[in-house]
Amino acid sequence: MKRIGILTGGGDVPGLNPCIKAVVFRAIEEGHDVFGIRRGWSGLLNFNPSQPEQSSQWLTGLTKANTRTIDRTGGTFLHTSRTNPASIKVGDIPEFLREPSHQSLDPSTTLDFTPHILRVLDFLKLEALISIGGDDTLSYAVRLHNESYPVVAIPKTMDNDVFGTDYCIGFSTAVTRSVDFITNLRTSAGSHERIAIVELFGRNSGETSLISAYLAGVDRAIISEVPFDPMRLAKLLTEDKRANPSNYAIMTISEGAQMIGGTVLEYGQADAFGHRKLGGIGAVTGDMIQKITGSHTIYQQLAYLMRSGEPDALDRMVAISYANLATDLVIKRQFGTMVALREGRYTVVPVQTIMEGKKKVDIGELYDSEQYKPKVAHILNKPMFLY
Repeated sequence: MKRIGILTGGGDVPGLNPCIKAVVFRAIEEGHDVFGIRRGWSGLLNFNPSQPEQSSQWLTGLTKANTRTIDRTGGTFLHTSRTNPASIKVGDIPEFLREPSHQSLDPSTTLDFTPHILRVLDFLKLEALISIGGDDTLSYAVRLHNESYPVVAIPKTMDNDVFGTDYCIGFSTAVTRSVDFITNLRTSAGSHERIAIVELFGRNSGETSLISAYLAGVDRAIISEVPFDPMRLAKLLTEDKRANPSNYAIMTISEGAQMIGGTVLEYGQADAFGHRKLGGIGAVTGDMIQKITGSHTIYQQLAYLMRSGEPDALDRMVAISYANLATDLVIKRQFGTMVALREGRYTVVPVQTIMEGKKKVDIGELYDSEQYKPKVAHILNKPMFLY
């Protein structure tokens, strides 16, 4: 019998709970015990083996009974964090891990607590760990793999930008939410005869902006991969608005987009993986368009609404299928792996694959960089979601 750990890290997405439930049910049916690590990698960092009586804050046994209904809601009932145990600031070290030598260090200095993580995993007698996350969360799973700890990874992120897989849990629902909100926003844009700018999540990859625009039939789409000229964009939107019988235009823009010669808009402190918050490029773009065109604008940042609520059918399908495949890999002791979808087929890749590149939109096949809009050059033999 194996003791299997499972955790979710990074941003929440719809589909995490169905994935957790499917792992639990499959593993128990195969005779294994499953333990949920709460709050992602933070749960292992903050677990104190000297005080196991406090373990319920960071660890919970998972059964068919306590996971039976979790698939009916979005988010993750295990909770999450953006903790990177290999890079903990001195000021954030848990009290029980503090040492006298830490007092002389600058609070912003980072330390690697991987040895502590490995001790905790050994103390808990977890024989394998299933990590569900984006490239940041899974990059630490790679670190554990490099330390010879048995891990299996499941990719999730609404940006769909984990390298090595065509699909990540959460992407379909994010696109579905975005298309619905864009469609609803048309009534206000048309009533007030304005240009609407819809800002969507997407740090390095513009897939959410591109695919949402493609499906919702918006006039223009700005993506993270292609810096844009606000003057040209304003001219195109003016033409779109004039050609529309309802006298409005609508566009999408990735939060990671930037103007030609500009920079990505970031704010706040960097997280444990070196990322600052993004957002606001849509507002800046809207102000510039209004000044250039003289037309009033509507700026709508969808943000967390894209990742809220229950998953759609496709995300349920992929989440449950990924869970069953990952559990199979644990049972067969095929560690150091990540479940994936490639060309429409479920498969397995080495977990290190996520570190080998950045996933980007195929500009030549899917985007018109001059007209700022989706352009599917060839549809024959493309996978369902085009990427």
